Amino acid sequence: MKMSTVWSVAGAVLAVVIAWWLVQIVFSLVWFVAKLAVVAVVAVVVYLLIKQLFSSRDSHDG
Repeated sequence: MKMSTVWSVAGAVLAVVIAWWLVQIVFSLVWFVAKLAVVAVVAVVVYLLIKQLFSSRDSHDG
């Protein structure tokens, strides 16, 4: 086996390892952003429900 073939195989293996690592990081970031968006939407809904609850109590007390 030629030395250039060994380096080609080693380069291919290294490329796969680096790509695997980068894809894992990208998917982690995408999952974090998606989770953050869902939390933001739920927080807004909960805030609006609480605000509506307290405003309806204030109008009945008045």
